[in-house]
Amino acid sequence: MGITKTEHFTDKQNAIAVMAKALGHPARIAIVEYLLKVDACICGDIVNELPLAQPTISQHLKELKSAGIIKGSIEGNAICYCIDEKAIDKLRNYFDAISVKIEKKKSNCC
Repeated sequence: MGITKTEHFTDKQNAIAVMAKALGHPARIAIVEYLLKVDACICGDIVNELPLAQPTISQHLKELKSAGIIKGSIEGNAICYCIDEKAIDKLRNYFDAISVKIEKKKSNCC
């Protein structure tokens, strides 16, 4: 397997790439949308909403949490997850900057 050479890119580029990769699966998008709808939940609640097994949901939650998109707090013997607003702000700022540059450019490229 090849080396990713992430050291050749800025911290911001690497952070956006990690979040984008985590969002690159439809189940994770569904989890984020569910968390937005309910504002917080426990893993078992997500299992009831999505057509996936509990271990699969747990793996997707782990990926989203590792990327910083969600955060979780322990409540008894369950974990309550919610969206990390700071991560969403980073993504929004990144895509807003792209939108501004595209608006300014307004060329007929390709």
